[in-house]
Amino acid sequence: MAASLNILIVAVVSLIAFSPLCLCSKAYGSGGYLFPQFYDHSCPKAQEIVQTIVAKAFAQDPRMPASLLRLHFHDCFVKGCDASILLDNSGTIISEKRSNPNRNSARGFELIEEIKRALEQECPETVSCADILALAARDSTVITGGPSWEVPLGRRDARGASLSGSNNDIPAPNNTFQTILTKFKRQGLNLVDLVSLSGSHTIGNSRCTSFRQRLYNQSGNGKPDLTLNQYYASMLRKQCPRSGGDQNLFFLDFATPFKFDNHYFKNLITYKGLLSSDEVLFTKNRESRELVKLYAENQEAFFEQFAKSMVKMGNISPLTGGRGEIRRICRRVNHAY
Repeated sequence: MAASLNILIVAVVSLIAFSPLCLCSKAYGSGGYLFPQFYDHSCPKAQEIVQTIVAKAFAQDPRMPASLLRLHFHDCFVKGCDASILLDNSGTIISEKRSNPNRNSARGFELIEEIKRALEQECPETVSCADILALAARDSTVITGGPSWEVPLGRRDARGASLSGSNNDIPAPNNTFQTILTKFKRQGLNLVDLVSLSGSHTIGNSRCTSFRQRLYNQSGNGKPDLTLNQYYASMLRKQCPRSGGDQNLFFLDFATPFKFDNHYFKNLITYKGLLSSDEVLFTKNRESRELVKLYAENQEAFFEQFAKSMVKMGNISPLTGGRGEIRRICRRVNHAY
């Protein structure tokens, strides 16, 4: 009887220890569950390793956190959070790195590979590249002064990519408000997620080519975008001419470009959002306008919702269980060795 009781206790304790039931996230479009403790036994130092390398990268390049956040976003919006964005061209794969949103723009790939090498040394073939992207996005937010959150883990890596998905599914800087919202809704995200996640533009840069039309020819009538503060526009024109200078970089949030805060929303209220896709949050929809005003006044409210929306975005159609693989090198699938 005592032996049976001991076996029962061990079984219950094991069930509690390994059950994702309490702290898990149901992944949108997936039958699997993700949970923060996924690597607690198989690779207990995983999160510490990611955090350390991200911190080192930030010290060397203050632009890197924004780049890592963007990689996670551009990954999740194409076939789900499966690290497809990291794959290079190969015999069977056309890389998403060559899509319009990513070409000459997406960066941080070498850093992800550096993190992967460190994790392979610590616990081979255990931590997915997709989870590295999710953790690096959280750590990038924290290191620049933003909120923290527990990252649900357990994603696996795709064996393919989608150039067409990258071209069509990622919101573009000149999309209308309705088009952007539709692209979010396709991923199971809503208007609140759209506004809060757009707040990631509190850090990072954008290229002249991404907003030039606002300065010179917003509606095809040869006139600038009148929802852009005209003094701010005149400053931008100095480094973003009608032609040439496509790759010239501009802060998305000129006020505090390396600090994760709510100045992005304050900029929108004064019509100083850099991208059309930013400013339309304030000018084209009453509900999103009210959220912009709320987040501009209340940074805590923005931080709280941003963390929730990042978890929600990170749960878009992950590969779990036996689907996908754990890549040994993030830029290529395992059978390519």
